[in-house]
Amino acid sequence: MEDPEGLYTLSPDVVDVPAGLPLVAGLTGFADAGGAVSLFTTNLRETLPSTVIATFDNDALLDYRARRPTIYFEQDHLTNYQPASLELRLATDEIGQQFLLLSGYEPDFQWERFTSAVLGLVARFQVKSTTWVHAIPMPVPHTRPIGVTVSGNRSELIETFSVWKPHTQVLANALHLVEYRLQELDHPIAGFVLLIPHYLSDTEFPDAAFKALESVSSATGLIFSTATLREEGREFVEKIDKQVEGNPELARLVGTLEERHDSYMAGNPLRSPLIDEDGELPTADEIAAELEIFLALRHNGDDDQTNPRPE
Repeated sequence: MEDPEGLYTLSPDVVDVPAGLPLVAGLTGFADAGGAVSLFTTNLRETLPSTVIATFDNDALLDYRARRPTIYFEQDHLTNYQPASLELRLATDEIGQQFLLLSGYEPDFQWERFTSAVLGLVARFQVKSTTWVHAIPMPVPHTRPIGVTVSGNRSELIETFSVWKPHTQVLANALHLVEYRLQELDHPIAGFVLLIPHYLSDTEFPDAAFKALESVSSATGLIFSTATLREEGREFVEKIDKQVEGNPELARLVGTLEERHDSYMAGNPLRSPLIDEDGELPTADEIAAELEIFLALRHNGDDDQTNPRPE
């Protein structure tokens, strides 16, 4: 393996990073249902003071043809080239607490080297804990609080917040590997998996970002402003509710999901919140079919219905 430190460039501001800060991470790409990670990290970068202390090498990690950058054509010339970015920042929360923020795209290449680079940065800055978030689509209703599954070695968080503890295989993302390696080192690590309504997985769902902030706060003690996301979330859900009210088939779909959810939360720890009345998990095809029903009803509804995607 090539030197992991060659994957990133440190900024001069790195000398100002104190030891012992928490690390918060979220990478967009494979596991970002409801735009949870992108909204979450954008909110942190835009609302909190922060300084870039390490920039990762796009040419080594990014598949440009899969995620093409944007460039603008101004009549007769090109301007404003906007490549993707993967950065480590020193940020400050609402009450002056500092933390490290790893955000940007999930690497397409060199996962082992990238993981070694992150572990090296964790050691360099003597990071006291690492918390990361991602989100997956699940057959759960938008009318109930967003649930989470917590992985890692922080048992207090797992016992308090995990609503579902499956035994299953999952497709990994890069931060899964980082978590796995940090866990081998007994470094305090928690990964919050947000369970997003599958019929909202292709929208930007503000409540998902709010849940991500809330989860990170619970794990780190960091304080974030959430007023804007709360208001956007209320408006978003109101639009969805109007569509549900106007479509009997959609109302029946949401009602079925509510029944499954409530039955599980009523206190049967051996039953998944996702199973049907016969005790069977929905297949991928069944989930896709329900999503198609929702999208068809959304687009074929009355002309005066509002599209649920926030402006």
